[in-house]
Parts: sequence; C-alpha cells; structure tokens
Amino acid sequence: MTLPTAGRVLLTVSAGGLGTALTVRLLRRRFTMVRVQGGSMAPTYADGDRLLVHRTTRVRTGDAVVFDNPVTPPGHIPDPPWMVKRVTALPGDPVPADVRPAVSADTNTRVPPGHLVVRGDADRSQDSRHFGYVPAASIIGVVLRP
Repeated sequence: MTLPTAGRVLLTVSAGGLGTALTVRLLRRRFTMVRVQGGSMAPTYADGDRLLVHRTTRVRTGDAVVFDNPVTPPGHIPDPPWMVKRVTALPGDPVPADVRPAVSADTNTRVPPGHLVVRGDADRSQDSRHFGYVPAASIIGVVLRP
C-alpha cells in the first residue's frame, strides 16, 4: 500500500527533522562554544572572541584548553565558570621554573599524574604560576579554532 503524496511528504519531513535533531544533539555532546573573557590569552584570543571547543580530555603540550575555574572561593559561583589557557606541561614533564613557587617544587620535580600546568599567552595572566596545577579531570576541551 502506498501513502498519499501528503503522507509521504509528512513522513519525509518528520524523518528529516528527527535526523537533524539527532545530529545537533550529537554535535553538542562533542563540541561547545565559549566566549573569551579577559585578555590573558592575547594576542592569540581577544576578549569577546568566540571559540569552538572539542569536548575531550586528551591534550598535548601547546594546546589551548578550556577548564573549570580553579580559583573560585568555596560557596561562590565562578565568573566565568571556566578559563582558557595553554598547556605548558603534562604529567611526568618537569615542572617549569616559573611555576615551582606556586607548587612548592624543586628543580627535579615532575608534574604529578592527573595534573597539568597551564599558562596564558599574555605575560599578565592568572595561571599555574598563581594557582598551581590544574586537575586533568577539570578539562572541558581543546580549542579547535577562534
């Protein structure tokens, strides 16, 4: 039995809408957009830039990453709730000299498992030099492009 033309059109539109909805849902699980707040990543990213972020915890040295804001006082809502910085050391890498005071490390210390060292691209940036290691579990994703 064949459907009348209107029925076929309705079925086609419904299937297309469902396919689009599923595609959007899958893309939102894998990607997100964030807006840069502040100048700590200048000149690479400017205040107000929108960044496409791949939701992943697989990072490499040199990647710009988005992670949960580690400097929020207990009981407060962070603003912004996340930060954008560049990975400068991975677990097992030597702790960079400028970060050692923040993590009480000496010249032989390595970044511990499950942690990263991050820096802003601008010299004046609140980063691992101030708040120490970033837990790898707090990584939201890697910036794909501005």
